[in-house]
Amino acid sequence: MKKLKRLDEYQEEIAQCVKCGACRAHCPAFGAEKHEGRVARGKIALADALLKGEVDLEDKFLLDMSQCLLCGSCCAQCPNNVPTDEIVAATRREIARRRGLSTFAKGVAGILSRPELMNLLAKSGGKLSTLLFKKLPQSSGLRLRFPAPFISADRTLPSLASTPFRERYPEKIAGAAGRPTVAFFTGCGINYMYPEVGVALLKALQFIGVTVVIPAGQGCCGLPAVSAGAGEVVEQLAEQNLKALTATPVDCIVTACASCHAGLGKVYQDFGAEFAPLTANVKDIFVFLVEQGLVEKLAALPKAAKRMKVTYHDPCHLRTQGITKEPRAILKALPQVDYVEMEDAGTCCGLGGTYSVYHYDTAKKIGAKKAGFIEESGAALVATDCPGCIMQLQDAVNHAGQQQRAVHILSLLMEALEEVREDK
Repeated sequence: MKKLKRLDEYQEEIAQCVKCGACRAHCPAFGAEKHEGRVARGKIALADALLKGEVDLEDKFLLDMSQCLLCGSCCAQCPNNVPTDEIVAATRREIARRRGLSTFAKGVAGILSRPELMNLLAKSGGKLSTLLFKKLPQSSGLRLRFPAPFISADRTLPSLASTPFRERYPEKIAGAAGRPTVAFFTGCGINYMYPEVGVALLKALQFIGVTVVIPAGQGCCGLPAVSAGAGEVVEQLAEQNLKALTATPVDCIVTACASCHAGLGKVYQDFGAEFAPLTANVKDIFVFLVEQGLVEKLAALPKAAKRMKVTYHDPCHLRTQGITKEPRAILKALPQVDYVEMEDAGTCCGLGGTYSVYHYDTAKKIGAKKAGFIEESGAALVATDCPGCIMQLQDAVNHAGQQQRAVHILSLLMEALEEVREDK
């Protein structure tokens, strides 16, 4: 297994940055803070200076390097295709190599590298949720009753599942003969915070007769560890997931989380040919459902008498991979949905994995802009394809004092399929 690339292996890509500034218009952190150190070309210059020994790891350098959501928005617009997200991640690993992980990064790495501990913490949190969380009046989500490290007291959070999703189902759920078999990579968000999204995914796949394998040995995709600069943890999790996801022959591996899709489908490409059977086989759930003809099946259903106005938020990790049409195709075909497009649906919501924990004030500014677009759309619901985005969008909507709910498209799809079952 190859290792993640070191910063000095990106020298050619760093040299391709001509400091044109095209990235400024597309960087959510720069849009919120208007500071050159926040934008991609500034970070490329800092990475170059670090390699040349022209800067030390002083506090300002560390702050600028931490101010990146790794959303890839700048890369998608860069005329020279400079992979700034990869270079920033490699710089964070270089920082960790020289001076060790930060306290926050140690916490992230410690939990992600010990699945049993993560499971225990999540289940304990779920069982104590009424003690740990308080309900928000007239809005969705919960807030912590007591101070917690690195988590702001005014942050809206989902409750934790007392029984994680993967402990609720057998490892294989048989479908119809002659239909595809898929492996479901749940990710941490669905397993511990939004198990109902996993239930909805199973309903959708059962509706079209697909056999589902839920590998018990899977772990976190590793993207939070990428953000934290914990390269060894990313490599450990990749090996774990390679073993779990290739143990049973399947037609493809489906995800319902944009971050997990990027983790398995993009980050794991750096680990070499050994991972090719995995990375080439990863599909977003809506890409798979469109391929299986679900849009046509939904479009054939009678329209509901009462319909909801729904808009869509593009998760960065799908948008930058070109996956924008399929989630909208499913949404538009749902009988209970009146779809409306919001302005700048593809701008970042401000989550950025661990970024929104470490830089919550900036994340709120980014989220406030998105909340304004949601309000202007007139939609009652904002649907998306990523549990992390759901959490951030709901937090932004609540801070704006708005009434919209953030939901996964799969939850709306399950509602439509349940209507079909009741009508039979």
